[in-house]
Amino acid sequence: MKDYKSIYEEWLANPYFDEATKEELRSIKEDENEIKERFYQDLEFGTAGLRGIIGAGINRMNIYVVRRATQGLANHIIKQGGADKGVAIAYDSRHMSPEFAEEAALTLAANGIKAYKFESLRPTPELSFAVRELGCIAGINITASHNPPEYNGYKVYWEDGAQFTPPHDKGVTAEVLAITDLSTVKTTDVESAKAAGKYEIIGEAIDDKYIAQVKAQVVNQEAIDKMQASIQIVYTPLHGTGNIPARRALAEIGFSHVYVVPEQELPDGDFPTVSYPNPEAEEAFELGLALAKEKDADLVLATDPDADRLGVYVKDAKSGDYIPLTGNMSGSLLCEYVLSQKKEHGAIPEDGQVVKSIVTTNLVDAVAKSYGCELIEVLTGFKYIGQQILKEENTGYGTYLFGLEESYGCLIGTYARDKDAISATVALCEAAAYYKMKGMTLWDAMIAIYEKYGY
Repeated sequence: MKDYKSIYEEWLANPYFDEATKEELRSIKEDENEIKERFYQDLEFGTAGLRGIIGAGINRMNIYVVRRATQGLANHIIKQGGADKGVAIAYDSRHMSPEFAEEAALTLAANGIKAYKFESLRPTPELSFAVRELGCIAGINITASHNPPEYNGYKVYWEDGAQFTPPHDKGVTAEVLAITDLSTVKTTDVESAKAAGKYEIIGEAIDDKYIAQVKAQVVNQEAIDKMQASIQIVYTPLHGTGNIPARRALAEIGFSHVYVVPEQELPDGDFPTVSYPNPEAEEAFELGLALAKEKDADLVLATDPDADRLGVYVKDAKSGDYIPLTGNMSGSLLCEYVLSQKKEHGAIPEDGQVVKSIVTTNLVDAVAKSYGCELIEVLTGFKYIGQQILKEENTGYGTYLFGLEESYGCLIGTYARDKDAISATVALCEAAAYYKMKGMTLWDAMIAIYEKYGY
């Protein structure tokens, strides 16, 4: 254990730390436990990056901890010879997300590495897409996914667009841990960074290309064109990043009856309508289900704050009830839909692959087998599904058709290398249109899958 008291005193005395930080620390001077909690250890930098409670101290998320993490990343990039490729940076709707993204960009710039920072909040899958689109060596995403409001986090992506895996996760972690004095970290200001050509704001151009890729995954536009007028969709971004891209993608492929839960539409780091913004939780759907009953919606969709995971309720026409689908259920439903449509168009290649994590339902194994696809199992964590796509590209064997994990995440297509709830939203609405054309609800389709492959 670190000598927490002396580190606390050091933060108060060192001119490197700003006055607001010191003010916050002075306010806890009588609270020994709080001082200990904030300073007894470094906020752990692990295989997923950083995640912690926002506040002053080495065991908290703040600009100094973010700078240190970014300096470690910069050191690793320079050792890898990738400094001329740049790093893409995105952030979500949480407290301090814009500030942390800015600090990361300025530390990169101070190290001679160009930062491409999004102008405002964006979904995680778009960051994954941007890394490859811009030819970056790495990406940084400021998000704590579906954690409670007091948290924020820092995720690192590598040049393939997936969250970093060995050896780079170990390499970056070692560099971060080697920085013991936070005041030695390099930083600069925006003017200097821009003047040096190391700071660029990105936005609309990447948005357009990303949305085009999401739309390119549509397998049956005809079903949408025929049925969209009779499909009612309720959607909530849960105060996060999904609102604009999800609505845009749905509108551009032709869905005109999309109702967004008004109380949860706008970004808000307090997530005031839920205790924590998780689409796996029943309470996240309370407002959406109320709106669904009012609009007689076919399905209710909720993306988590960084829009990589999707929760869904589907209407059962017989009982009139809305039934929640687990991540295993919605993933299996989408896998069956996508493969069935591809088969109809003769688009399943000899070496077609479905990729899932080892904790994901065996129902997918049966679906893959029935369409003549190889099922690949990987370790838990979507980055390993990304790693499999990279392996296919590097070896020339295997065509990725669908990937999923039970924790409400899937990816159709290879334009991104992380789970994409924007794409899943579009695909579920498309599937709803297709099955409605056949006189079925999504719940009917789910039951049909169980009947076909076994419960």
